[in-house]
Amino acid sequence: MWTLLVSAAVFFLYLTAAVFAIRAAQTARTPQGAVGWVVFLISAPFFAVPLYLFLGHHRFRGYRIARKQSERVVEGIKSFADFSQPDLSSMSINPRPFEALAHLPVSRGNGAELLIDGQATFDAIFDAIDAAKSYILIQFYIVRDDALGKKLQSKLIAAAKRKVSVRFMTDAVGSYGLPTAYLDALRAAGVEVANPRDRRGPQHRFQLNYRNHRKTVIIDGEIGFIGGHNVGVEYLGQNSHFGHWRDTHLKMTGHIVRQLQLIFVEDWHWAHEEDLIDLLDWAGDESEQDMNALLVATGPGDETETGAMMFFSAITAAKNRIWIASPYFVPDIDVMTALQHAALRGVDVRILVPDVIDHRLPWLAAYAYFDEIRECGARVFRYTDGFLHQKVFVVDDTLAAVGTTNLDNRSFRLNFEAMALFFDKRATDAVDKMLRADFENSYELTRNLPEQPAYIRFGSPLARLFAPIL
Repeated sequence: MWTLLVSAAVFFLYLTAAVFAIRAAQTARTPQGAVGWVVFLISAPFFAVPLYLFLGHHRFRGYRIARKQSERVVEGIKSFADFSQPDLSSMSINPRPFEALAHLPVSRGNGAELLIDGQATFDAIFDAIDAAKSYILIQFYIVRDDALGKKLQSKLIAAAKRKVSVRFMTDAVGSYGLPTAYLDALRAAGVEVANPRDRRGPQHRFQLNYRNHRKTVIIDGEIGFIGGHNVGVEYLGQNSHFGHWRDTHLKMTGHIVRQLQLIFVEDWHWAHEEDLIDLLDWAGDESEQDMNALLVATGPGDETETGAMMFFSAITAAKNRIWIASPYFVPDIDVMTALQHAALRGVDVRILVPDVIDHRLPWLAAYAYFDEIRECGARVFRYTDGFLHQKVFVVDDTLAAVGTTNLDNRSFRLNFEAMALFFDKRATDAVDKMLRADFENSYELTRNLPEQPAYIRFGSPLARLFAPIL
């Protein structure tokens, strides 16, 4: 009897693996991802089937249906937004690919201030919350119930008590450990909460894909924040393992704030089914800095591969340099080829990644790409002064971008992300100065993979096999 049960279980496991393999072949967002899943499921079903339950949800059809339902929201926002059109002929980089991806125009009349590391970021965010007069829109991937999380909670409660409208949203997976009591305290004070455990998106550990990885704060439609920081004391450098947490946020003013607000409204409509159009300000002031800027939001609900195409567009536009800082380097074939080609045509290609390990699998997989890109003339720098988590790139002296998108397949295809793009030399100068300081706290990788320690030599090629599904 026991033998019969074991045989039946094994048969059922292989049958399940075959069904999942067919589903993966039909729905994976890339051929590489489809092949990776099919081979893994058929060759190692004991490991692959449980993993597929967590990571194998390829297409978020429900979000696309909700986006169709929310088209009136998006179109209504565009009709309210009176974006000042820049003189595109004066720009040395063609913005049209980015505009096509964003479904929004580049606008003038924008301002930006780099916020380097957690203290500067949260000081600026908390000051803006304290000064809010009408409304606060706030969204983070991770919110923890620690000292920083409690401070944010108290700031939002205080704002609500002075009759400021507050809407709070977070991600079900990223904030999986956030106690219900934290959200209940916000609600009791009058904060409108999109409970991640009630939304239509991923709600538990069997739905790890399609995370809303955006970090957005909007104050009165006039001030906006975006970048790499989440809400937790580790982002202030108060974690003994990571030490100094090197991250970047951006404080924005002008029309790009209304573009960021547009993205929040769509996310809120998806999560909470509330139409915010008539409740928000769409006619805010322009910034005296008068920069050209665009907010590019990407995600699996898009019909095209917007995340990868944004990086591809930036890399192919580079004439002199493309510098990218990211905690992970697991590019797809197209982005990898674009980086190699840029280096071959003489562009100064630099990739800045952390030396400290955050997630071991992508950290190992990156070594499988380093040799290929360095052989073409690109340079790889490994940051050593703590953990580097910023998501930043700069193209020539023309384009600087700060936001939430990592240089990996998960950000390209499985997460909802956003990047603020500034087409202005003042912005590129600020990012240039910041990255040069980061390079000073890094070492340039010179050893090839065969010269690395054994666990990297053998682990890296194996980890790369999972690159299409990371």
